[in-house]
Amino acid sequence: MEWERKLRGRLAARRAPKKSEQELKDEEMELFTKYYMEWKGGKTSGNTSYTNIPRFYYRLPAEDEVLLQKLREESRAVFLQRKSRELLDNEELQNLWFLLDKHQTSPMIGEEAMINYENFLKVGEKAGPKCKQFFTAKIFAKLLHNDPYGRISIMQFFNYVMRKVWLHQTRIGLSLYDVAGQGYLRESDLENYILELIPTLPQLDGLEKSFYSFYVCTAVRKFFFFLDPLRTGKIKIQDILACSFLDDLLELRDEELSKESQETNWFSAPSALRVYGQYLNLDKDHNGMLSKEELSRYGTGTLTNIFLDRVFQECLTYDGEMDYKTYLDFVLALENRKEPAALQYVFKLLDIENKGHLNVFSLNCFFRAIQEQMKIHGQEPVSFQDVKDEIFDMVKPKDPYKISLQDLINSSQGDTVTSILIDLNGFWTYENREVLVASDNDNTADVDDA
Repeated sequence: MEWERKLRGRLAARRAPKKSEQELKDEEMELFTKYYMEWKGGKTSGNTSYTNIPRFYYRLPAEDEVLLQKLREESRAVFLQRKSRELLDNEELQNLWFLLDKHQTSPMIGEEAMINYENFLKVGEKAGPKCKQFFTAKIFAKLLHNDPYGRISIMQFFNYVMRKVWLHQTRIGLSLYDVAGQGYLRESDLENYILELIPTLPQLDGLEKSFYSFYVCTAVRKFFFFLDPLRTGKIKIQDILACSFLDDLLELRDEELSKESQETNWFSAPSALRVYGQYLNLDKDHNGMLSKEELSRYGTGTLTNIFLDRVFQECLTYDGEMDYKTYLDFVLALENRKEPAALQYVFKLLDIENKGHLNVFSLNCFFRAIQEQMKIHGQEPVSFQDVKDEIFDMVKPKDPYKISLQDLINSSQGDTVTSILIDLNGFWTYENREVLVASDNDNTADVDDA
């Protein structure tokens, strides 16, 4: 009977061994694939190349996977050592220079030795496998300028090779501090790099060890202020190599660096001591932090109150006071007002409505403080309408009623505009620019006559 057959089937099913969870998942995937292909038309693709695609994603080991983390660290170390061995050492660079000098092509241009493409290839064959990457038609063409004989300068080519070797050496050196192994450095990583670099820089020999932590903070802050505009807390190693900051830092290896160069180099000992000294001088209550009143004496002491209010509203403070790291951002912004990162910093403070642009209301709020300071100093206040028209004429924004950050950057007048709005001394300098230029010209003429 039908019911008897069904009952026997049910009992047999119960006696069957229970499937494991993995077998159930496999069966589910098999059924899904079957029904999906039927829904797509019942035709299976003859192209099975997707099964041969190599794995391209490897997850990072978790914190508790100590063995995997150690394996990854060792693998990276071995890889970086291998890359380091592929670079030219001093002896190989000297040999390259000897070969280039031996194969120079006449005539010389002044005292500069030249080489044609034929001899260029001969040197490439003799220089060894490590140099092969530099002896290509592309690099020769890149260095070829207006020589009538189709040659390139030997010195320019050698400097190109030196620069490439230095970049690779530096990248490997920075990568050793990349704890995450993701091609970027966190603030603590860069601090460790610079701290270990200090003993190799003769220009920093005079620094006391007690000042090292403040020096490292001062140096690292410049990297992060300009290279991490979104404040993510990390910087790409490629960005560090592409900017000039590392060149400025490593310039301190020169034992005969001029006093003028040291004064203009943010990373020099005199510059770091100057910035830290200013901070200590502003800190009247000696609590290691700056209040708004203490910061108001910065520079010429002519920054407006509304601007200082905005600094303490927008920037990181501790119980309403500013620490050294926040102060460094402030100094970098005001000392580099032509730079986009500095303009971004100041623009955020000027944008009191957080609309992403400056309108007449924003400009009026800040310029009113300039007018008040002019009255205090016994000067006749300048009309806001006149200043507003001059600002819009200088910036030439896309929208005639508001100024965006990009407008300010594109105009190349961002430093002037911000000085007019936040600093009485900056406004006075702008307002009397013609008189100051004429005075400079007269002084120059007197010197020439003398």
